[in-house]
Amino acid sequence: MRKSRLVLAPAVMLAAAALVLSGCAAAEEETTTDAGSTTDATEEVAETYEVYALLPQGSDQAYGTFYVPAMEAAAAELGINLTITNSQYDGDKQASECEIAVAAKPDGIILWPAVGDAVRPCLEAAEAAGIPVTITNSDLFDADKALSRGYSGPDTYGQGVSSAEIMCELVGDAEVSIIQLNGAAGNSTAIDRDNGFTDTIAANCPNVTILQEESTDWTKATAQQVASEMITAQGVDNIGGIYAADDSIAAGAIAALESRGVVAADYFITSIGNTFLGNPLVISGSLDGTVFQSSSWDGENATRLMYDVLTGVIAEGDRKVLFMPSVKVTAGNAADADVAPEW
Repeated sequence: MRKSRLVLAPAVMLAAAALVLSGCAAAEEETTTDAGSTTDATEEVAETYEVYALLPQGSDQAYGTFYVPAMEAAAAELGINLTITNSQYDGDKQASECEIAVAAKPDGIILWPAVGDAVRPCLEAAEAAGIPVTITNSDLFDADKALSRGYSGPDTYGQGVSSAEIMCELVGDAEVSIIQLNGAAGNSTAIDRDNGFTDTIAANCPNVTILQEESTDWTKATAQQVASEMITAQGVDNIGGIYAADDSIAAGAIAALESRGVVAADYFITSIGNTFLGNPLVISGSLDGTVFQSSSWDGENATRLMYDVLTGVIAEGDRKVLFMPSVKVTAGNAADADVAPEW
């Protein structure tokens, strides 16, 4: 056992639940690839397309600094003229940007939902205008998926699964109680990562008990405050680990632990992202594991997926799902070049 701090879980263990992996609907084709491309780059571009990319962030945020250039480079290669917007995670602003996009009658719209439960009117307007929509980074809720032609980006449920698998492997047969810090309430990525983690813990290591779950706004500062309140509520001596929905949240939770005078490396802590913030924490031992997410892959394949729709590679009526590779990052591979952080 690598960890020195083990905290007994309550006597009543969680019943092991069967982990149910939802399949794609009949009209969906789900693919995981490490090729980094959905199109043949050697084909000659014969036509120019007008596409709006409705994003909630741009180069003003860390993820966007790799995502946007990769999106633009693929567009230049494929003959796509991109108009990119940045709603800054404001659902009302993105709705207005969608109205402008639909009125412009482009060949397609790439949508990264700012607020998952607020995008249906945009999707319906695009469908009524005959404009195909593909989704990037954070997929739609199930009820809305039929209004889009595809999704490319992380398997957000699978990321939660991977983080839980790291936790289960580390804990082994020990009984451990943990706290769980999720992403923003109502955000589809946060919901998927939460479900992926909790389903896998219940199925694979019911000896791990989740004492408390709380939402954050994905920032380190808020996560530190929320984690501190949870530690106070549960008692620092009753907590043996933490699951954080991303590396910024993990960094905040680690700071909250260390402010109590304890050593974060003595706890089981897993996360998602393998960012410039999280990767050094894995190397130092404060964070046990995270899951690599490539922002450049995300931006590039958002464009390539739309291109496949526009050129008929994805047939009308089909919905393609293209998941980026999700690599587990632990102390054994955190310094490797193929998982070097991008954001």
